Amino acid sequence: MFEDPIDNAVNPATRWKGLQERAISGAVLAAIMLIALWVGGWLFTLLVVAAAVIMIREWDSLTAQDHALSKIVGVLYVAIPCASLIWLRNLQFADYASGGARVVLFVILIVCATDIGAYFAGRRIGGAKLAPTLSPNKTWAGLGGGVVSAAVAGAIGATFSPYPPSCFAGLDLGILLALVSQGGDLFESWLKRRVGAKDSGTLIPGHGGLLDRVDGMIFALPVFAFFVHLAA
Repeated sequence: MFEDPIDNAVNPATRWKGLQERAISGAVLAAIMLIALWVGGWLFTLLVVAAAVIMIREWDSLTAQDHALSKIVGVLYVAIPCASLIWLRNLQFADYASGGARVVLFVILIVCATDIGAYFAGRRIGGAKLAPTLSPNKTWAGLGGGVVSAAVAGAIGATFSPYPPSCFAGLDLGILLALVSQGGDLFESWLKRRVGAKDSGTLIPGHGGLLDRVDGMIFALPVFAFFVHLAA
């Protein structure tokens, strides 16, 4: 996820440093994901499995000094959201063509809106830190910006997705998933901070490792899949 700068208010000249690199690499990653999502089938499953292998390797590097049990935790940490993602993509809805792709696109839209809203609000407004012991860069302003952006995205996403059933429900779900994804972001920050690592890897320019980019999605996907399962 995007990080709020520590010296946002003190050094405005560096407020938007690295934005172009992040935007380009993020756009390339999004294009690959959207193409695979649209095609579905074995291509999408293969992409998710490949991503899972990369994330497990990154987890292992961050927990190299931990007990062997952490390896099992890491597999579950990665496997549950990946399985949720594949299950959602393969769903069929009677009144919607490519309904599975639509619900996946909905949750991606929510998490991306959370990231972008938090990034710009945190950098523009700054202010009090959200959880300085876990992640010293994140602010309450960033959290607020992420929640507002996700609520708007949820209302919009409900117009093309078979779930949630209404724009109002999409707004509520957007707020919930924004908070959940921010929790995933904080967990990832704690995981890196405890071993003194800046990033989980170097795969994505401007973002770090794959875990750095999808930390919010890892928490949001199982929650969203659970709600879809209840509705179904």
